[in-house]
Amino acid sequence: MTSPRILIIEDEFAMATALAAVCQRLGAQAKLCSSGESGLQEFLADQFSLVILDVGLPDMSGLRVLETINKNAGRPPVLIITAHGTLDNAVAARQLGADGYLVKPLDLPHLERTIEELLAAAAPADKPLAPAAQTDDVSALLGGAAPTMQPVFVTIAHATVSDAPVLITGPTGTGKSLVARVIHANSPRRQSPFITLLCGALPETLLESELFGHEKNAFTGAATLRRGHLERAHGGTLFLDEIGDIPLSVQAKLLRFVEEKTFTRLGGREDLRVDLRLITATNHNLRAQVKAGRFREDLYYRLQVLEIDLPPLAARKEDLPALSAFFLGRFLGDRNLALSPATERLLARHNWPGNIRELRNALEYAATVCSGKIIQPNHLPKTIHPDIAPPAGDRELDRALHQWVAEKVQAGATYKELHAEMEGIILKHLLEHFDQKPTLLARVLKMNRATLLKKRRHLDLGS
Repeated sequence: MTSPRILIIEDEFAMATALAAVCQRLGAQAKLCSSGESGLQEFLADQFSLVILDVGLPDMSGLRVLETINKNAGRPPVLIITAHGTLDNAVAARQLGADGYLVKPLDLPHLERTIEELLAAAAPADKPLAPAAQTDDVSALLGGAAPTMQPVFVTIAHATVSDAPVLITGPTGTGKSLVARVIHANSPRRQSPFITLLCGALPETLLESELFGHEKNAFTGAATLRRGHLERAHGGTLFLDEIGDIPLSVQAKLLRFVEEKTFTRLGGREDLRVDLRLITATNHNLRAQVKAGRFREDLYYRLQVLEIDLPPLAARKEDLPALSAFFLGRFLGDRNLALSPATERLLARHNWPGNIRELRNALEYAATVCSGKIIQPNHLPKTIHPDIAPPAGDRELDRALHQWVAEKVQAGATYKELHAEMEGIILKHLLEHFDQKPTLLARVLKMNRATLLKKRRHLDLGS
């Protein structure tokens, strides 16, 4: 039997050879290409059982390569790999028909399993969906470089090409409702309604009526027939937020709908059938609620076909600069505002119990009270900077300066003498920092070079 042939389009030599070694260990032959153009030429000239494709190629995006590959009937499976996983990349790859998506650094056992599964898949890839436009909110709030977000991107991408129920978990304020909208906006149902119901805000009777609807005269005050959220979401997506708060009696009726796709309005006798995609979200630990008897186990497993667990903001602090820039731009329009270095350090030290929602509120407050162009720590809410002590390095410097000034004043030094000696100390350390290159120092710190050279000679810091 002929060995499978795998085309590897990867510009990093070490990664390409490592992928080739994995393929050979699995009994396949590997062909290496270091650019999108050479990879496409090789693909069109020969037959391959699998294509392993990097997104970040030197001459073009790997997604453009994938688009060209898709134009060929009966094309082989394509495994996308990337060092910079983003939600946009993951969703675009899945919607363009990628059969797999992995983020570097690659987990070797997972890589081998994925390659074996794709080689075993004899069926051609499904026709790709047309990519849906991403909003600025999505790119900013769900994008970023934090490693904790990479598996989130991958699962969201899977959810966009599936019609299975999705359960979104995570602390309050992490963006669960936004994820639900992203999935709907990139799914085959995107032209149909996206209906949201906040389950935790409603008492049991009203929740049941809102979800299933009611017939005329079903209860006191029901003067007319009312369609519930299930009927309103027909053809589209129903998003049930705070699903962990619904009572057991409503859980039983919801389970029937999930399993049979039928329900009955309050006060009605007729079984109604609707076609919709169900997405739910909760900040509770549903497994713990199942054990405690507060949530039905059978419903939990029916809702949790695909689970997306959003990390707290404290676990993705690498994304704080991008998130802050997004929010400031959104609040201010044409007004340019930036964070001072001290403010950036303060934001990075905060634990963000309210997550992205807390960050948004804090920056909106700061933008309101800041009259200048730079947001300083005192512009942030008191909850962010309650009498914060300076970093250890700043405290040590402050103590040393205090002692130095006290000794100089006691010795009778004038302000002019203090200033000159301090300037000499600073310039000495700056010259050391810039490897005794005054031209470089002057350029970086925006000093006049002639003035710097004059000061250096005057302070006897070298010729």
